Amino acid sequence: MKAADTSKTIRDALALRFGEDFIFDENLAGLDELARIAGRHVTRRFLERKVDDSLLRLLCACALSAPTKSDLQQADIIIVKDPEKRRAIADLIPDQPFIRSAPAFLIFLASGRRLPEISKLRGKPFPNDHLDQFFNAAVDSALTLATFIRAAEAAGLGCCPISVIRDHSARVSEMLSLPSRVIPIAGLCLGWPAEKGHISPRLPLSCTLHQDTYDEDDLAARIEAYDRRRAAIHSYKPRDPARWGDVPFYGWSEDKARQYGVPQRSDFGTFVRAKGFRLD
Repeated sequence: MKAADTSKTIRDALALRFGEDFIFDENLAGLDELARIAGRHVTRRFLERKVDDSLLRLLCACALSAPTKSDLQQADIIIVKDPEKRRAIADLIPDQPFIRSAPAFLIFLASGRRLPEISKLRGKPFPNDHLDQFFNAAVDSALTLATFIRAAEAAGLGCCPISVIRDHSARVSEMLSLPSRVIPIAGLCLGWPAEKGHISPRLPLSCTLHQDTYDEDDLAARIEAYDRRRAAIHSYKPRDPARWGDVPFYGWSEDKARQYGVPQRSDFGTFVRAKGFRLD
């Protein structure tokens, strides 16, 4: 694709995503990769086509090439190939059937186990056994997940992250024989897309991009404008109307307020502590 065409693809995707026009140098290196990132979308329907083991291994290696805090390398990946384990995980989350149908399913782990073990092996104390170790491992895992998605989509695959795996952290941990200080952060469905999918509009950069100081002036107005822009592209089915009733306009902010108006994962801290992490 010519640079001018690629630049237009980027501008069109970001205009849909953020509701504004972007100006940039059309001679930038890496425009093809930027176009993939700008236009990325979640894939929930997959072709019945296998993802080769060699490709999976390559993508995992690329993912584990992601930045890692202080070179501590506190992320792991499990490829779930055992059909019984896959079915058992899918049964825990019946409202996401693509866990069962995707050609491949992986789980990304925060792995805080190796560092204290290395300290023991080398006869050193481990005085940093507090919240920061868990935070570092979780961020390493998130970076690995994001890099895997980028690599997979560069190869033409589609991905769907599954954060709801943490609703069942203890059960999944047991199924996968996860040792102490190793916890599931997210699952990932992977395969060859059966449809193009759509671009999800994001909050405007006026909400999420700041300079020098944090700026939340006119937040209500910005959220309202975003709700209206997004609703013109994708509509929402009202969440739990029996609990929350009806509203004249149902947008993104109403949906997210309802979603987080119900307790979720209130036992997650207990699980993390039980796995050996200290959160003080």
